[in-house]
Amino acid sequence: MVEVLRDAWLIAKKDLAIEFRTRSAFFSALVFALLGIVIFYFAWDSSAVSAIDLAPGVLWVIFTFSGMLGMHRSFSVEQPDRGIDGLLASPVARESIFLGKALANLVFVVAVQAVAIPSVALFYGLPLGNVWLPLAGIALLAAIGLVSVGTLFSAMAVNTRLAELLLPMLSLPFFVPVVIPAAQATAKLMSGRPVGDAGAWLKLLLAFDIVFVVACTLAYPFTLEE
Repeated sequence: MVEVLRDAWLIAKKDLAIEFRTRSAFFSALVFALLGIVIFYFAWDSSAVSAIDLAPGVLWVIFTFSGMLGMHRSFSVEQPDRGIDGLLASPVARESIFLGKALANLVFVVAVQAVAIPSVALFYGLPLGNVWLPLAGIALLAAIGLVSVGTLFSAMAVNTRLAELLLPMLSLPFFVPVVIPAAQATAKLMSGRPVGDAGAWLKLLLAFDIVFVVACTLAYPFTLEE
């Protein structure tokens, strides 16, 4: 297990180094997230919907769709020179490849969240002083679930002709069990209620994370079979 995690870390560092050099996927996702925040803000009628009620939905719509931009690139970046063939030919467990790709995607999504959450708070005038730490925990738990599913389906869709279309079609139904408890827990925190009131949603979110991480890691090697 230690060797699997060590190899996964090396693969994650490789992917992050590639993204750091180009920054194309990160900036694309970041621009998408900020543009989404601005569009929602100017379409918002504050007399009909309060900022506290609107902000959780805005956050999770943005995270769901901007995160997919990076997840698609995690395997497509290997396509031009068939880098995935080199990984498969190396003495590395296939589970390590999946975990490494997922870890790099997790860093990507968390980086987008780190900019988007303060931006939403700024635009909608949300006081996050007392809830930023539990909110960061919710965002991290949700990111783990989204990344696990998104990375698996990215591996399945990358060799198809309609990969950009197929990835959201496959992923979005499985994102729902993660996004719903995350949004509900976020709404309770932003409304000023104690963290304990969101306990049931957090437990549900954690349960889905465990199921998705284990299931996707075990399923990934079968996506490589021809």
